[in-house]
Amino acid sequence: MPRIANPNVLVGFDTADDAGVYRLSDDLALVQTVDFFTPIVDDPFTFGAIAAANSLSDVYAMGGKPISALSIVAFPGNGDMEVLGEIMRGGLEKMREAGCAVLGGHSVNDPEIKFGYAVTGTIHPDRIKANSGARPGDALIFTKALGTGVIGTALKRGVASEASVQAATASMLKLNREACDAMLRFDVHGCTDVTGFGFIGHAREMALGSGVTLEIETSRVPLLPGALDAVLAGAIPGGLKNNRDFASCAVEAAGNIGPALLDLLYDPQTSGGLLIAVSERDADALLAALPGAGRVGRVTARDNKAVRLL
Repeated sequence: MPRIANPNVLVGFDTADDAGVYRLSDDLALVQTVDFFTPIVDDPFTFGAIAAANSLSDVYAMGGKPISALSIVAFPGNGDMEVLGEIMRGGLEKMREAGCAVLGGHSVNDPEIKFGYAVTGTIHPDRIKANSGARPGDALIFTKALGTGVIGTALKRGVASEASVQAATASMLKLNREACDAMLRFDVHGCTDVTGFGFIGHAREMALGSGVTLEIETSRVPLLPGALDAVLAGAIPGGLKNNRDFASCAVEAAGNIGPALLDLLYDPQTSGGLLIAVSERDADALLAALPGAGRVGRVTARDNKAVRLL
């Protein structure tokens, strides 16, 4: 698509970033994003809350503060309105937790349920954490564990353990607000949230946008309980295969990485964690501020591949 020239567009669609940023003044800009999807858990209230957390995540990934949202609803006209009410109530509760006002929205009659939000946030133009700012020498921090996609698929097939479903649900419900607040206190150069394109897909975007190579220590990437078991049980979502087909050409992988772990690195995530490129001198302090986060690699000068898996 052709880019529309506008000096106030600080981040547009041409950089494959998490959200767009539009400058209003020298010290204020808007962060805008939209996301919606089909149900990934059985409980409608929980689905609505996860959809809200996922939509908010893109604003947090830019370093922004969500302020308002519009709901996007697709629901069958002859469906159970109590179910729709629970979906929307779950979304509203998560938005309330984030301090983000829901102003209204739009609905359509659709046989397949879909739900999400268009979210607007605010940010200082000088404090944007785009995915194109990673620098050689930076440490890579990841704030959540991988595996929501394969566990969700295992749930649909009836082969997921209760513990793995509970862990995945808790992870998807957790806002990235704490991680955003923490990273803004340190010398962070780049950030992206790991969602539908999987860990490798989003790492690829960061590497290409920044003109660097991301070197990932695969054994240090946090995994949700039961994620490897789901892969070994054959619970491979279609999105995982699509992610591998799209991004594997940008990846150099060591020969000793297990195939199940490699699958998880392509697993599409919902409301996933932030992948943060932070100055090495601030890496330990950022990790200390984010219990559960892990140091997963480093940024190097651009090599022949965008992502190197060790």
